[in-house]
Amino acid sequence: MDFDFSDDQEMLRDSVRRWVERGYTFERRRGIVQGGGFARDAWQEIADLGLLGLQVPEQHGGMGFGPVDAMVVMQELGRALVLEPYAPVALVATSLLAAGDAGTAASWLEGVASGEKIVVLAHQERRARHRLEQIETRAERAGDGWRLTGTKIVVPAAGHAAAFIVPARVADAPEGAGGIGLFLVTAGDGVRVDAYVTQDGAASGDLRLDGASGTELLAPGAAFPALERAVDVGIAALAAEAVGAMDRLVEVTVEYMNTRKQFGVTIATFQALRHRIADVKMQLELARSMSYFATLKLDDPEPQRRRALSQAKVQLGQSMRFVGQQCIQLHGGIGVTDEYIAGHYFKRLTVMEMTFGDTLHHLGEVSARMEDTAGVFA
Repeated sequence: MDFDFSDDQEMLRDSVRRWVERGYTFERRRGIVQGGGFARDAWQEIADLGLLGLQVPEQHGGMGFGPVDAMVVMQELGRALVLEPYAPVALVATSLLAAGDAGTAASWLEGVASGEKIVVLAHQERRARHRLEQIETRAERAGDGWRLTGTKIVVPAAGHAAAFIVPARVADAPEGAGGIGLFLVTAGDGVRVDAYVTQDGAASGDLRLDGASGTELLAPGAAFPALERAVDVGIAALAAEAVGAMDRLVEVTVEYMNTRKQFGVTIATFQALRHRIADVKMQLELARSMSYFATLKLDDPEPQRRRALSQAKVQLGQSMRFVGQQCIQLHGGIGVTDEYIAGHYFKRLTVMEMTFGDTLHHLGEVSARMEDTAGVFA
């Protein structure tokens, strides 16, 4: 199998890397964190690069590119620890909008592509424990529309979103996944956002719906498979972002080891530390391979795709934890100071390990989906 990137994909990588190196410096990022974890001017710069329309269909003002192109972009954004919610908006939300009611979604897709509108998926609930079918938010018909009541937590850029895609259990619908619909809820009456900054510095918030008006995007039956695929798109994007972040963290660590002296010599000459950085690079390459695997499996049938994405999340979780901890250890005390970038990579990797289901959750998913063969012929 050919894993080389096309010339167009390399050009895309170069354009994103040039922007993050020149326009999204560590100093600018620290300022954005202090300002609440989101910068509208940085968001518009991402839009001006055309990245927000990367996977928006061409008829809605986008480029209609595929998963590999998204992986290339996410690796570069991960290297710079970009705080703005690129994947939640440009990849996850657009996949649901494109799958939903064309009349409802068209203007929102165009707004996302231009950078004017931010739409995010709000699916997590406190008692769900990463289970997508565990939803307590209710949707009841009200005339020609719907009224939604419930609470969603840790919604990306919640305080800056113009609309939310909300999974809710439809009244009088079947129990389980078949009774879940997807609704588009705009900011307004009955919608309250409690905004905060997460541990990695990104803007987030809890969404509280009290009879909020919603428009049906996907009806029960079609909604849950679309939600599962959107989450898989998010996992694949997260994997690519993690590879970019780990790649840069390893570079920073090696640079430090080549300059930090102990007993009159650089610590990079110590055999024990060289062995540790070798183990780190092995974990990085395992993560890179599984990131490719996750991206290439996005168009597979549901059973194979879901298992593959959980397998990738397990490996990425293990790699992120190992690489982050070892690189901080190799830095010593400076690694956890706010003025030095290594600790910020560690925080971001830790948050990513918990996003879209932690390692233990996905280990259980892999186990449940491999019972027939015990993984021997998977």
